[in-house]
Amino acid sequence: MNIFSKKQLWKIILLANAVLFVVVSLWYTNSLVRKIAAEERNKVKLWADAIQKKANLVKYTQTLFNKIKNEERKRIEIWADATKMLFITENDKDRSFYLNVVTSNTSIPVILTDENNNITSWVNIDSVKSETINLLSEKEKIILNDEFQRISKTQTPIEIPYYKTKKNFLYYKDSKLFMELKIVLDDLIKSFISEIVINSATVPVIYTDETKNNIIAFGNIDSTRINDNSYIQKTIAAMASQNTPIEIILDKDKKNYIFYQDSFLLTQLRYYPYIQFGIIGLFLIIAYSLFNIARKSEQNRVWVGLAKETAHQLGTPLSSLIAWVEMLKLKGVESEVTNEIKKDITRLETITERFSKIGSVPTLQKENIAEFLKNTIGYLQSRVSGKVVFSLNTNNNTEILVPLNIPLFEWVIENLCKNAIDAIGGNGSITIDVTNENDVVIIDVTDTGKGIPKSKFNTVFEPGFTTKQRGWGLGLSLAKRIIENYHSGKIFVKRSELNVGTTFRMILKK
Repeated sequence: MNIFSKKQLWKIILLANAVLFVVVSLWYTNSLVRKIAAEERNKVKLWADAIQKKANLVKYTQTLFNKIKNEERKRIEIWADATKMLFITENDKDRSFYLNVVTSNTSIPVILTDENNNITSWVNIDSVKSETINLLSEKEKIILNDEFQRISKTQTPIEIPYYKTKKNFLYYKDSKLFMELKIVLDDLIKSFISEIVINSATVPVIYTDETKNNIIAFGNIDSTRINDNSYIQKTIAAMASQNTPIEIILDKDKKNYIFYQDSFLLTQLRYYPYIQFGIIGLFLIIAYSLFNIARKSEQNRVWVGLAKETAHQLGTPLSSLIAWVEMLKLKGVESEVTNEIKKDITRLETITERFSKIGSVPTLQKENIAEFLKNTIGYLQSRVSGKVVFSLNTNNNTEILVPLNIPLFEWVIENLCKNAIDAIGGNGSITIDVTNENDVVIIDVTDTGKGIPKSKFNTVFEPGFTTKQRGWGLGLSLAKRIIENYHSGKIFVKRSELNVGTTFRMILKK
């Protein structure tokens, strides 16, 4: 199967499938919207119930934390009093009791200093395993000093007199367990607020304090209007009329409120398919463009590499042929045959030059295109069947100057004429008409061949397209590259009719 002959059919099939896909997607999305509309209210209700349960959990956790907090404070006060009494009591039984109280502390971080705030002892300090000052490593000293600086900035020390006017200072902070619980509670409250704002039902929501005026958090609300009090009050009123606000009690008798309403999901779903198809279409256009650029770049590299290699391969036998002709001349063997060989050698040199120029910036010079076409037709006429009639019409213009690269442009004319010869089957006429206008020169190459279907007018210039069993399909592709890329002109099929003939038109700038 010829890929290029089926390309248009493929495009039509792909377009039809794309349209069908869009129609089916829109129908299916609309059916989903109707189903979601029925389920939306249930979803919002489930979300509200879940938020209420989470609020109750946060409230219970807050109450529990406050109890633990009070207990921790009592423990610290008892421990501090026991430490103080340990230094001043003279009763051994009492001292033993206070010592048991002090040593029972396994969680409250404590640092004891002298009256000059020099650390003398410590307990429950993380990462400090040594028990006395002398055993401290340098790293532990740094850790201990840093911890002391932090505690001394946040806590007022307890004075512990131990001899006459001398006294020690006892610094302490909340236990590790208490701090961890505080972090857990803070995270739980943050998580609760986050679940309100970033809710699974995607509903617009406003979380306020007990006054219902101060906003603590909000979600799915226009952030640019959140400071517009009038807009917020209208929104809260609309939410309250649609759904009963959820009351949240986190601290004693203070109430917070969660206002919410139906989600934007339905509106989003109505427009989502069109946005989706637009984005997909844009992506496909960009991807196709990039792919096309990469493909053309790769083709150019192949063209250039093939052309350079061909020129290189032709160089060696051509040099040998030139040498053999010169040797024949030295031996006095010169005849009509050798003259024709010289012409073909010259022709091969031109071909080699053509291939060597592919991929390079060609030099364009003002040339008489009428004379050039006359010489080219003369060369071709002598090498084809006598049944092929060439005609050149220049409208009596004997000199028409156009910027050309002769070797490359000659290649274009030869390819067009050879294709025309194949189209007429070696029996017919080929006419070249040259029209000289103000800024451009128009060249029409017309044959009386089998013609080209309109669907193939653009396809014929694609690499690999051919109607011949042994053709490579490169002639017209090369012609298009040479005319458009190197001469900044245009080439296209002007007209064609099956079994009547074809006209290729070239437009060149003067």
